[in-house]
Amino acid sequence: MKSLLNHLDNSCECDLTKARYRAEGLIDMGFGIADAAHVAFAEQLAEIFITCDDKLLKRCAQTALHIVAINPLEFIVKEQ
Repeated sequence: MKSLLNHLDNSCECDLTKARYRAEGLIDMGFGIADAAHVAFAEQLAEIFITCDDKLLKRCAQTALHIVAINPLEFIVKEQ
């Protein structure tokens, strides 16, 4: 993903060790591997995590995250 972002000229400055450690912690809390990785990177790189996955949103709401997790429609309403 980092290679793809670099190719698209978007900066992607993150601590891979920190992201892996956080993802492993999220996995221990019941997140799936891919979801944990997405949330761990989002916490470092963004203020809002947008997903259509209702199950993931529910798990995010039950977990102390360093980011706001919302669905695309909530994001649109929030940004208007």
